[in-house]
Amino acid sequence: MKVGVIGLGLIGGSFAMEMKRQRHEVIGSDKNSAHALKAKELKIVDDVMDNHQLIAACDFIVLATPVQAIARLLPEVLDKIGEQQLVIDLGSTKAKIVNEVEKHPMRRRYLACHPMAGTEFSGPEAAVANLFRDAFMVICNREDTDADAVEKLESLFLAMGMKITTYTAEAHDRHAAYISHISHISSFALALTVLDKEKNEEDIFKLAAGGFTSTVRLAKSAAETWTPIFSENRERVLDVLDAHMKHLADFKKAIDENDQTALNNLIHSANRINKIV
Repeated sequence: MKVGVIGLGLIGGSFAMEMKRQRHEVIGSDKNSAHALKAKELKIVDDVMDNHQLIAACDFIVLATPVQAIARLLPEVLDKIGEQQLVIDLGSTKAKIVNEVEKHPMRRRYLACHPMAGTEFSGPEAAVANLFRDAFMVICNREDTDADAVEKLESLFLAMGMKITTYTAEAHDRHAAYISHISHISSFALALTVLDKEKNEEDIFKLAAGGFTSTVRLAKSAAETWTPIFSENRERVLDVLDAHMKHLADFKKAIDENDQTALNNLIHSANRINKIV
């Protein structure tokens, strides 16, 4: 099978590496020509082409660009494919993307996907082998895709060592806001707070222990990736932000009043997460 990957950053590059491991020929494309050339130099892809050439050449097309670009590109890709070609996207939001092509005559050859995997790094150099192993691949609105396409793609994901779960696009975006998107906002905000209050970078370096390092790790994530995600999932992100800010206010009030009982109760309530992760 000839696989085309549009977007050769962390996710697209790692997916391309996995396709090569499975002995598929991989063609890459990226609007940043330096990224495309670097991906070829690193042997992440076998060759690079423009989008038009890639779509014509490949049996299976993967969209791994930022989500706003996916929403724009997907209808254009579906306009050009044939009955036997397959298309997926790997975007972190789903509802707007699937709504863009809901009535498209080739909608049934497209499967909406989101691999729950990643790191804080970006660009083709960030691509890593086995990024997706043991991670969940979320498939959205599965019933809108041809059964043969779903079967082929699920087999491919299982061969990557992934686990599969299904949601509606709306449910996916709601849960992603609760689990993933708020984590990144909290990390960005913490980084800004520390940079604002701690003027000596050497002190940050010397005193940063495991707790700070793990909590702020996501603040290294690329703005080009996360700004579109927060924008596309705006209503759900605002909802979870309201809840998060209420809990921060609860902690502030308890500390301000030196109410150790309230602090104990808040921390014990938060400890319930131990039963889940």
